Amino acid sequence: MAFLKTILVILLVYYLLKTVAKWFAPRVLSYAAKKTEAHFKEKMGGFSTQNPTQEEKVGDVIIDKNTTRKKSSSKKVGEYIDFEEIE
Repeated sequence: MAFLKTILVILLVYYLLKTVAKWFAPRVLSYAAKKTEAHFKEKMGGFSTQNPTQEEKVGDVIIDKNTTRKKSSSKKVGEYIDFEEIE
């Protein structure tokens, strides 16, 4: 009889936890998502991809020519090694 009682208590606790998890898991996950979103907004708040003074229409193509590129061909990267097959 004690064994049956133990099994019933385990099943009752299992289904109780399962039901409680269904109620509270979405709330906990949405809270975590909001906190993560706020954290990323705080970290990335100073960076913007567009100039706010310009007005663009939807579908306009914007080319930013202020990028500077350095030629890496003038730098010595390393030594070239030629491998041969050995038969």
